[in-house]
Amino acid sequence: MVVDDSMEEAETIVSGLRNAGVAVRPLRPASLEELGTMLGGQTIDLVLAADKSSVIPLAEVAQRVQGSGKDIPLIAVADTVDDAVFATAYGLGVRRIALRSKPQLLLNLVRDEWADLDARRKLRRLESRVRETERRCDALIESSRDPIAYIHEGMHIRANGAYLEMFGYESFEDIEGMSLLDMVAPQHLEDFKSLLKRLGKGEAPPPRYELQARDMEGNAFPASMEFTPAQYEGEACLQVVFRREEVDPELARQVEELRQRDQVTGLLNRPTFLRALEDAVTEAAQGDGKHGLLLLEPDHYQRLLNEIGLDSADDMLAAMAQRLRGVLDPGVLAARYSEHRLAVLLRGADHAATTALAERILEAFASHVFAIGNHSSTITVSLGGVQIGEKIASVGQVLARAVEGVQSSLGTGGARYEIFDPAASDRAEEEHVKAWVARLRDALDNDGFVLHYHPVISLQGDTGAVYETLLRLDAGEGELVKPLSFLQIAEEHGLLWEIDHHVIGQAIARIGERMRAGNPTTLLVKVSQASLHDDSLVRYIGEQLSQHGVPGEYLVLELPEAKVFTHLKATQDFAVAIGKYDCRLALEQFGIGLDSFQLLAHLQPHLLKLDPSFTDELVQNPDNQKRIQEIAGKARELGIRTIAEFVQDAASMSILFSAGVDYVQGSFLAEPGPEMNYDFE
Repeated sequence: MVVDDSMEEAETIVSGLRNAGVAVRPLRPASLEELGTMLGGQTIDLVLAADKSSVIPLAEVAQRVQGSGKDIPLIAVADTVDDAVFATAYGLGVRRIALRSKPQLLLNLVRDEWADLDARRKLRRLESRVRETERRCDALIESSRDPIAYIHEGMHIRANGAYLEMFGYESFEDIEGMSLLDMVAPQHLEDFKSLLKRLGKGEAPPPRYELQARDMEGNAFPASMEFTPAQYEGEACLQVVFRREEVDPELARQVEELRQRDQVTGLLNRPTFLRALEDAVTEAAQGDGKHGLLLLEPDHYQRLLNEIGLDSADDMLAAMAQRLRGVLDPGVLAARYSEHRLAVLLRGADHAATTALAERILEAFASHVFAIGNHSSTITVSLGGVQIGEKIASVGQVLARAVEGVQSSLGTGGARYEIFDPAASDRAEEEHVKAWVARLRDALDNDGFVLHYHPVISLQGDTGAVYETLLRLDAGEGELVKPLSFLQIAEEHGLLWEIDHHVIGQAIARIGERMRAGNPTTLLVKVSQASLHDDSLVRYIGEQLSQHGVPGEYLVLELPEAKVFTHLKATQDFAVAIGKYDCRLALEQFGIGLDSFQLLAHLQPHLLKLDPSFTDELVQNPDNQKRIQEIAGKARELGIRTIAEFVQDAASMSILFSAGVDYVQGSFLAEPGPEMNYDFE
């Protein structure tokens, strides 16, 4: 929502956001009553209010926003900021103040506020899910057959029925606040006190602790305890699982060890390793440490199997595990992660330590000859790793990054590693941008751009051939890259005007070919705002039209409404200049501005292409149907034709026809492609 006395100033703000790639659906109340209606009836993410607005003063806006009971950030837009403006605005509950004369500052503030709002919304959703999860967990704990208790500072704060039954108590009130030491036989008290002290200092609990427990009547019985750090009603505590042991303790320990190990390699199995990884990720998320994860698998696995035989696959994996154990320091966890992929978790390691371990593993495998059954073979490995820290503290993200690293290493020849370090992401982004700039430069110099054509079909009986020209970057091997992947980089590095020349040159040449073949065709071609301030494009258009013998009326140049609004004078000059060659102008993404038709008082385009949001689920959206009919009617009065794109179904076609729209396009009607072969008859 934009609250401003001036429609022009409000539209400037909206257009500036759109031009920066922010998707905006603006609202502008004209009165206090309309402000209240909009706040109560629509979903609003952000309010920008002029501090000097007289129709709806900033104080009224702040009061209504706060009174709505909704989490809606309020940004004040001021011409100047002094102590008085600052104090008044923040006293009203404004979150930020933006200077009207600094559009980049306004853009940054909007993005920051949106990021904060999105984070708050996600936090509320997570809190709701946590509460629901806690209720379910509580029900599961209560129904569990395992005796479970929660201990805070050595005292019971929760216990389930199985726990009470094991010790002979009838209800939790009987042991609430009772020390856990009361459940331990006298001969184990001193050792158990020492364990509790160590746990209280933050030491990791043992996976299993064996002792003699005693019930309410003082009867001792052999038991084992498992500890897990937990929270109960917001308090940090320990979850304790007490199990009565009726078997030999040493045998029980051996069984537990076997349960955690992979039988082929002797390494940890996947479930045990994933639990350790979850603990490491949780620590990193809380800022309590950094850890390294490495996944590794043999290069050319299928070829190795063919050499040694499928029946020796387990022998090969066992030999790899043995070699890996020889490289690792004590305390480093290693596991069999999947069929032929091993995993290593290096706790408390920074990026340098993780990288050093990856290099040692590569060297250890490359320099070793493996004896596998009756065969001997060299086995090199590829590794993918992740530096686990606060910036990537999600098990899913960590594993996905590590798997990507393995696959990338395998795909580029093997015997190498790739380790993702979030702290280096900015450097990686710089390299990514440099690579794209070089790629675009090469495409311009060596005809690496290709055009596809999307039919534009008349609803009013016109059978002339009309296509929209779509730019694609040829990435080789049949892969085509759409402009969204590179146009922002091209704009930031001053390449847009060259791309405009390249596309228009190709388009005019194709129109000429079609005319000579007896198929006159109109092409709609997008141009960027960079060409509005450079008359070289207009001269180039004139040269190419003359060279190919093409009448200018077959070339329609498209500009987005938001770009035109912020470059109105330049667009007017551009329209006059191309008009000398009889070329036409079209406005695309039209109709979602605060007052889109205001532009038409200053500019007379040949075509208006409706914003794609109008045709999204058009059949179910009466508001969009009404708006389309309004735009089509006003355009017809001014002698301007209209186009609706992204048409999804026959019902939408019927609505658009009834609304008076002149042309439609969309994959429902015809897919874009490299050839112009649509039958307009």
